[in-house]
Amino acid sequence: MVSTLTLGVMAVKSSDYAPAVSFASWPSESILYNSGRLIHSCSYSPPSLETMLFPKIQFPFGKTLLITAATAFTVVSAPAISQVPTLAARSEALGRINSATWPTLSPDSKRLAFISNESGSPQVWMRSLDSSHPVPRQLTRLPDPVGRVEWSPTGKWLAYTVAPGGGLNTQIWVMKADGSSARRLTPGGKENNELHGWTRDGAKLMVDTNKDNPSARDAALIDVASGEWQMLTKGQGLNVPTDLRRGRVIVRRLVGRGDNNVYAIEPKTGAEKLLTPHDGKAQSGWGEMAPDGRTVYLTSNVGRDREGFATVTIGADGEPAPIHYIATRDDAVADRGVLSNDGRIAALSWNAGGRTEVAWLDTRSGKVRPGPRLPVDIAFLVQFSADDKKLVLGGAAANRTTDIYSIDVASGAVTRLTESRHDGVDLLSLVRPELIEYSAPDGVKLSGWLYRPAGAQGRLPLVFSYHGGPEGQARPTMSPDAQALVANGIAVFAPNVRGSSGFGKAFMAMDDGAKRVGSVADIKATTAALVGAGIAEPKRLGIMGGSYGGYMVMAGVTEFPDMFAAGVNLFGIVNFESFFRETEPWMAAISTTEYGDPVTEAAVLRSLSPIHKLDRITTPLFVLHGANDTNVPVVEAEQIVASLKARNVPVKYLLFPDEGHGWLKTPNRVRSTTEIVAFFVEHLKQ
Repeated sequence: MVSTLTLGVMAVKSSDYAPAVSFASWPSESILYNSGRLIHSCSYSPPSLETMLFPKIQFPFGKTLLITAATAFTVVSAPAISQVPTLAARSEALGRINSATWPTLSPDSKRLAFISNESGSPQVWMRSLDSSHPVPRQLTRLPDPVGRVEWSPTGKWLAYTVAPGGGLNTQIWVMKADGSSARRLTPGGKENNELHGWTRDGAKLMVDTNKDNPSARDAALIDVASGEWQMLTKGQGLNVPTDLRRGRVIVRRLVGRGDNNVYAIEPKTGAEKLLTPHDGKAQSGWGEMAPDGRTVYLTSNVGRDREGFATVTIGADGEPAPIHYIATRDDAVADRGVLSNDGRIAALSWNAGGRTEVAWLDTRSGKVRPGPRLPVDIAFLVQFSADDKKLVLGGAAANRTTDIYSIDVASGAVTRLTESRHDGVDLLSLVRPELIEYSAPDGVKLSGWLYRPAGAQGRLPLVFSYHGGPEGQARPTMSPDAQALVANGIAVFAPNVRGSSGFGKAFMAMDDGAKRVGSVADIKATTAALVGAGIAEPKRLGIMGGSYGGYMVMAGVTEFPDMFAAGVNLFGIVNFESFFRETEPWMAAISTTEYGDPVTEAAVLRSLSPIHKLDRITTPLFVLHGANDTNVPVVEAEQIVASLKARNVPVKYLLFPDEGHGWLKTPNRVRSTTEIVAFFVEHLKQ
């Protein structure tokens, strides 16, 4: 059922929707390169350290596929978390929901390693895939969170990342598959490192690091036996190695946010061949080679608006042919691809309006056919088993925990491999969001996801939750904050205003530089749409967001000081001058194309910075930040709090001493959700 509401210059359309998922620990091509974690809408989870760059994946045909996924189920009209009676207990139970992510199979496909926060912090766990020992066991028990894990092709080692204090100075470790003999391979200081998988022989790790140049992330190989480093790039952008085959390394290089390229590099000489030349901004991802070492599989929007699936063939002389598209859609963007070990089949996943659809590519004939209808809403394709019979995926839904599944490729049968705990939470009682489409006054089409209390009638208190990025996308998601608010009679709307990803590169570029005023104006258009549709009560509106979403909160309460009754800013930007000065140098370097150059466009950045308009604020604010955040440093929060306190504007401040750009530890997640919900209940309902 679809209904359209006319609101003067705006049209609002509401569509029935099956639930989907947000990945708290999965990389996303269109969000911010950060720390191995991801933020979608109103969650506390931080952005991924791989946003515009994906890790290597593999895929089979007529076989089986492992996935982490979002399962769709019928929602019953019962109060959310019905068995937990109090506000605090409801919020605590939701904030404590566990997850399982980053699945990686042993070479014999008999065991699965993954990341779970079952112990209160993300750590490495393992389970047998036969029926004799199905209960997972914990392999690491570290004071700091683990970001991802990758099993060596030889089966001997597990490589994993550790984020000291939850910050960006991620370190890379290896241990034996039984959890013994752990050792660190990276320097262990303030440098930023990330893991991108093993070479196919299991001898080396593919990584990126800024250890030699704080202003760039260079691609490198680490020999696990000797600890020797081999640098592949030097001082140019953010470089992610994705595959090494037949003497070539494929590297994705991000030179500016929303703009990257793919290169084939000769490791011994460092000679580079550009595979994706383009004018203006364009993005290319995936980057996996066929067994012949000459065909490179990509996602790309070079020469088109929406990402499609493509190949680049490297000739015998080493010269690449022009990019060739093998699958494109006008109603979806290419998300991920995985190539089978024998190279005969590729699995393709599409982001179709926020939900995942899968297709199969026969690499010999070039024919694409629809894949199975997954029992999930969003699936993150990860890895094929060595025999190409199974593929692992991960994901969740608005009413399902983030877990790991396997798919039998021949039959399409799906098996759930992990069961994340959700004590005190009846998942079937959680609400599923519905898609709302509307238009801004200038005709730009916008959309978002509405979490509405079950059975609610008439206008409701409502919180607008803006995603991070800004090149992120609000997708139907497992959000403890949203579900706890809904359980207390407060609706939540997660918008995709101009500048969001998932709708083509033209839409994503609509907020670049001085055009950001259009994105900020969309705050008013979004509010008008929900109020005009009879959904939101205009006197009981809240606004929240994390990272760039926090910037939108501050823009909202300064540009429209009478619009919101309360605001929650999670680790958001308030001052572009201090952001560029204090953030990681590599983050500053890639952000000039998105926000503006602080040297040549200082006046524009000043006009876009809410810090210079804090005297307009009358909205009570709740500011949350991590002390170890080097992406959006804590000085951003301190400026807001000091200014508002000096003017006697109500402001609450919560600083987590053991977190970075988002909350990974369960006690902190619980406290964040509980206090955010209590804050909005106080200001929107009492």
